[in-house]
Order: sequence, then C-alpha cells, then structure tokens
Amino acid sequence: MNKKSAFKGVDLKRFGMLIALVIIIVLFTILTKGLILKPMNIGNLINQNSYVVILAVGMLLCILTGGNIDLSVGSVVALIGACAGTFIITLGWNVYLSIGLCLLIGIAVGAWQGFWIAYVGIPPFITTLSGMLVFRGITLLILNGLTLAPFPDAYQQLSTGFLPDLVESFTLFGGKSNLLCIIVGVLAVVVFCVAQLMNNANRKRKGYECETPAAMAVKMIVVSAVVLWVFYTLAQYRGVPTVLIILAVLVLVYSFFTQNTVRGRHLYAIGGNMKAARLSGVRTKQMMFFAYTNMGFIASVAGLVFAARLNSASPVAGQSFEMDAIASCFIGGASAYGGTGTVGGALIGALIMGVLNNGMSIMGISSNAQQVVKGLVLLIAVAVDVIGKQQIQLPFLRKRSSNRSVSG
Repeated sequence: MNKKSAFKGVDLKRFGMLIALVIIIVLFTILTKGLILKPMNIGNLINQNSYVVILAVGMLLCILTGGNIDLSVGSVVALIGACAGTFIITLGWNVYLSIGLCLLIGIAVGAWQGFWIAYVGIPPFITTLSGMLVFRGITLLILNGLTLAPFPDAYQQLSTGFLPDLVESFTLFGGKSNLLCIIVGVLAVVVFCVAQLMNNANRKRKGYECETPAAMAVKMIVVSAVVLWVFYTLAQYRGVPTVLIILAVLVLVYSFFTQNTVRGRHLYAIGGNMKAARLSGVRTKQMMFFAYTNMGFIASVAGLVFAARLNSASPVAGQSFEMDAIASCFIGGASAYGGTGTVGGALIGALIMGVLNNGMSIMGISSNAQQVVKGLVLLIAVAVDVIGKQQIQLPFLRKRSSNRSVSG
C-alpha cells in the first residue's frame, strides 16, 4: 500500500482545521510564554467559550439545510437569561422548575420562527432578523433595562461549578491531581476509540468509503493524546467543570443524531438539493421546522449557562453571539451552501475562536483588533469552501495554465 492510499477516507478539510488549531495553540503558547496552557487558564477557556460551542451545535443543523442561519440566537440567549432572573431572583421560584420553564420558552421561540420559515415560506434570514429585534425588545421589557443579580449557588453550578473529587488527596507524576478528572479523561478516550471502531465497521458493512487502519490509528492516537492532556491539566486545577459535562452530552447526542439517524441524513439531503430531497420523500417543511425549533432549545441552554456564568440577567447579554456561532460552524468545515459539516468540525471551529480570543486577550490586544482577526479567519475559511466547490481559478492561475497550453 502506498502512502497516498494509506490515508484514504480522511476528511482533509476537517483535519486541516484541526492542524490549524494546533498551530494556533503552539503560536500563542510561544507568544504568551506558556500562560495560555496553564491549568487555570484551560478551565477558564472552557467556561468562557461554552456558550459558543452550545450555539454552534444548534447553528450547524440550520446551516445543513442549505446554508441558512439564525440571527436571533443572541437575543434569545438574553431573553432566556431575563426569564431565569425573573423566575429565580424576582419571584423566588424553585431553580430546577425555572430551568425547565426556560427550556420550554426556548422551544416555543424556536417553534415560532420555524413556523414562519417552514410553513409560511418567509426566508430564514428575514424571519430570524425579525426575531433578533423582537426578542431583544421583549428582554428589555421584562428587565425594564435593569440587571438582575445574584443567582443562588445551585443555579451557578450550571456554568461555574466543578464535580466533587472522589478522594481528598491523590498524586500523579509527583503533583496533586483530581482523581475523578483523570478517570473521566480515560473513559472519554475509551468511548472515543470504541465509537471510531464501531463507526468504521458499520460504514464498511454498508459498503461506504472507510478510513484505512493507518489513518484511523493516527486519528485515534492524536485525539486521545490531546484529550488525556486536557483532563490531566484540568486535574491540576479544580477538576471537571460541570459545563464540560453539558458540552460533552450535547456533542455526543448531536453527533449521533446527524451521522446515524434517518432524520439527520435528511438534513444533509435538504442542504444538498431540497427539490431532489422532496421528490425522494423527505418532509422538507417538517425538517426545516425541526431545525429552527431545535435552535431555540439550544439557544435556551446557552442562555441558562451564560446567565449562570455572569451571575446576572443582563438586557445586553448575547450581543454578537450569533456571529460567533456562525463563524465556528464555517471555520469548522460547514459549507456556505449547506449539506456539509459535522458537529466535531463545529467544535473545532469554536475552539479556534475561543483560543484566538483568549490568546489575544492575554497578550493585551484590543477588542477592536480581535474583531479584525476573527473576521479575516472567517473570510478565509468560507473562501476555501467556495473556491473548492466551484473550482474557481484565480487570475494568476488562469494565466499560468493558459501559457502552458500555448507552449504545449
């Protein structure tokens, strides 16, 4: 077997983003003199960017349907935070009852927008732009322009809490570590490796293109090493953040849904060709309704987590969150035309955005310059997708190829 065929079936675009993430981390490690990899900073990085990962998972399902996006998620995050603050702080309701009500409100918001998009036929851009204004206005009305704080400790555990350790003192490699965190890291690696083997065997059984043993082994070794290092680093701080468990559950559930269920494949089919999908029996309207209803649910989860992290319900919360979520999906390999993208890719895109934000903040770079950098990264990621799909030849490439043809 030659070198080219040894890595057949590897998603080069997704792994290109993974390589880019590693390069960015190494670069900021050098520029910040290792501060970005300190255990405390790794924990802060997870807490600070949890909402981006959560929103990116939901946004991916909207993008799969044909490059559609949801511009209202930032306003929905603020609305859910306002509802949580009103229920818990102002009215003194039970924390878990309030969380359940907020999730139902998020689903209702998503269903409202999904109805106009799927069954009335209003373009998603217009519908969600309207939602961005409407839900921000409702947030201001609920809070009357004021900030509600603080939340009780039971609610803050959603974002700022850590799982309790199994033992009081545990040492590893000569330093005190969190035993539960180490165990969770090892279990995560085992689950990932078993899932990869089962998925590859399933694809082979169905006659789909599969990764070669060499390619799969390299991927499993690299990802496992990164996961073990992250959990070992967290174990040197305070252990497993509770928000990391929420992220893991969402990533696993939606990865399984998009890759291994009929409805998940229907989302890809709609993005590939909606008319062909409809003629093939796919209920396109129902799937569009589902995608945006689900986005409302995901935005409500992000709103609850973000309000817990801020320890307040603010009328200005969630501003530009939709841009971070959309950028994460596109940077992670989702196509601007729909039909292409994975939850894992969206996770990588969110991590790239988070590391860029965190690294530049440690270096003292202004927020204005950070916006410029993130905008350029997004443009480059989408440009790669567009050029790859349309096989566009840039002017200097056309000139060179024409010269060759003449000389030939």
